[in-house]
Amino acid sequence: MKTVNDINIDGRPIGQSHPPYVIAELSANHNGDLYTALLLIDKAVEAGADAIKIQTYRADTITLPSEKPEFQINSGLWKGRTLHELYEWAHTPWDWHQALFDHARERGITMFSSPFDKTAVDFLDELSAPAFKIASFEAIDLPLIRYVAGKGKPMIISTGMADRDEIAEAITAARDGGCKELVLLHCVSGYPAPPSDYNLSTMADIAARFDVLTGLSDHTIDNTTAVASVALGGVVIEKHLTLDRDGGGPDDSFSLEPVDLAALCRDARTAWEAIGHVDYGRKSSERENVKFRRSLYFCEDIEAGQTITEAMVRSVRPGYGLAPKYLNEVIGSQATVAIKKYTAVAWDMISAGTQRTKNPS
Repeated sequence: MKTVNDINIDGRPIGQSHPPYVIAELSANHNGDLYTALLLIDKAVEAGADAIKIQTYRADTITLPSEKPEFQINSGLWKGRTLHELYEWAHTPWDWHQALFDHARERGITMFSSPFDKTAVDFLDELSAPAFKIASFEAIDLPLIRYVAGKGKPMIISTGMADRDEIAEAITAARDGGCKELVLLHCVSGYPAPPSDYNLSTMADIAARFDVLTGLSDHTIDNTTAVASVALGGVVIEKHLTLDRDGGGPDDSFSLEPVDLAALCRDARTAWEAIGHVDYGRKSSERENVKFRRSLYFCEDIEAGQTITEAMVRSVRPGYGLAPKYLNEVIGSQATVAIKKYTAVAWDMISAGTQRTKNPS
């Protein structure tokens, strides 16, 4: 597999040679309370996340205040609301942003956001956001992608609902706009999404087809899918974070609670360490156990000059004698010294050893 160059967000390198970059998505899980939003930042830090992400929009910048049928939500978690009502309920007030960014910096965690229009992009740039995330629903908004790319910062694009051609268009828009550091997050825009919908093999195809780093924006209920993504080359994992999955907020029900986020951070990094690199050498944890492998031992007393038969030697544990692969060379040789039973077989005890010294092959 071709190795794509690392990117860097806020001083943290991201790529195959680094542990997975875990993003806690705050989304609407502040439930309209600034203190809750600040507390979620603290919980992300305590869980070991690398970053926390918010969303920057107003209801009026993401939809229209229409009651027409196409603006009504008729199924799912948000059934019965209009789009404008949903986003008015779910948005993160812009006058909170400075406090959120300041608190994240004080706690030593990276914060960035998903902008949904140009005014949000400019606002986040003024706040010195170190990266930008394009949400799945905006992956087809090529003018927005180009505008974000023009800020010259790393970009992460989620691909939920986008087909192969739309993904290609989004990447082209980002590159043409000036983006040098890009990650594509494989995503299923179901809330929640069943693991069977994820088809994680697509991640490797995205990486190879488009020459980009890949990761996962995961909307499944548990961490299994996210941890599995690491084995397929995922370098970024994004999961929603809430204080209480039963909290009743827009995204609470499909989000991780802090203890689950901590488990994700731990398990994803363990998976990355376990994948490692191609290595057929003996591992440090194995060194003391080599002596317990099988080897050849004499199981009878043998006189000097006596021909060694199959009954006189066995392959047993421990591993201080010759390797079992030499059994046929030992059988039929002659003992050059007297040998006590239960002695490990060595080349200098048998005539085959002389032959082997002369012909080491």
